[in-house]
Amino acid sequence: MATIKENKPLSKNKLLGIAGLAWMFDAMDVGILSFVIAALATEWSLTPGEMGWIGSINSIGMAVGALVFGVLADKVGRKKVFMITLVLFSVAGGLSALTTTLAAFLILRFFVGMGLGGELPVASTLVSESVEAKERGRVVVLLESFWAAGWLLSALISYFIILNYGWRIGLIITALPAFYAIYLRLKLPDSPRFVSNETQSRSIMQNMKDVWSKKYAKRTLMLWIVWFMVVFSYYGMFLWLPSVMVMKGFDLIKSFEYVLIMTLAQLPGYFTAAWLIEKAGRKFVLITFLLGTAASALVFGSADSTAVLIISGMLLSFFNLGAWGALYAYSPEQYPTVIRGTGSGMAASVGRIGGILGPLLVGSLVTAGYEIGYIFGIFCVAIVIGVLAVLFLGTETKQVELD
Repeated sequence: MATIKENKPLSKNKLLGIAGLAWMFDAMDVGILSFVIAALATEWSLTPGEMGWIGSINSIGMAVGALVFGVLADKVGRKKVFMITLVLFSVAGGLSALTTTLAAFLILRFFVGMGLGGELPVASTLVSESVEAKERGRVVVLLESFWAAGWLLSALISYFIILNYGWRIGLIITALPAFYAIYLRLKLPDSPRFVSNETQSRSIMQNMKDVWSKKYAKRTLMLWIVWFMVVFSYYGMFLWLPSVMVMKGFDLIKSFEYVLIMTLAQLPGYFTAAWLIEKAGRKFVLITFLLGTAASALVFGSADSTAVLIISGMLLSFFNLGAWGALYAYSPEQYPTVIRGTGSGMAASVGRIGGILGPLLVGSLVTAGYEIGYIFGIFCVAIVIGVLAVLFLGTETKQVELD
């Protein structure tokens, strides 16, 4: 009876609330990192290269976590991995507030990234497997919208806490709510598709090999290209956003204010994508929102007035985060239940390699004296490559029943 009770399906809204709240807390930690980097640069006299490494070590951890926990989710279940990754990320995040050296901070940020990188694709897989086909895409995008809420909270914490009480207090605050999400996840049933599917009998190597089988190779190639380009550009641009504002002549307070304004545009971006994804389809939303991201990045990088900077920054947030929502909805739909966690996790892991290179590229190019407009132009080109991959290799999965 205990097993039946544990796997009793939740209502769509309750599932979304439980998974989304924890997703929001995760975003708070990642979001605050961009502000922490700007604060640490001043307190620890960091070079642009060292600043880039803080963002990149997070992505190295996410790459490892997405791969390890993605394949593990197909062996032990989505829920167990969901819980493990949350504990790992929240404990490491809290401890990173106590560090006094860059080396110790980087080590803990690796484990934060590992938990986060494993959690995100597994969470979207769990939700997509628990919702009817007719509203699956919309619900997963709405799950992603909690990320914007978390990022917004991180901006508020940065503005009101970090500027007045320091970055350590800010990190501790963002780590504490995650423990509440653990309580919520005790009520979360595992994916009904996983429970009814004999996935545990398959080996991890077999699952990884099948992702590149003839049937799924084209889909996998498409996902890997899109994930790499989207994560490369996102972390390159957004982790550096407050610092870029400082480079454009604003002080730290003004920088935080403007980034907060830009962050507000993420929520309507998600909601618009959620509304469109079941009407126009996954490919249309991904292509449209990625093209909007590319254009906004080009304008933001070369903006020479405050008004243009803020407007293009808001559009960058609107389109980029809407595209993220569509990507998380699209990825699990490419594979059957037996390899869904593995396929989504591997794609996310490849994407995180882009997340490693993006912040490092910005740091090295800034050090070499390149203009911000040139750097953001590189991200624009990367996003267009992702658009072409979806256009020519992608398969529409709108309202298609999962295998």
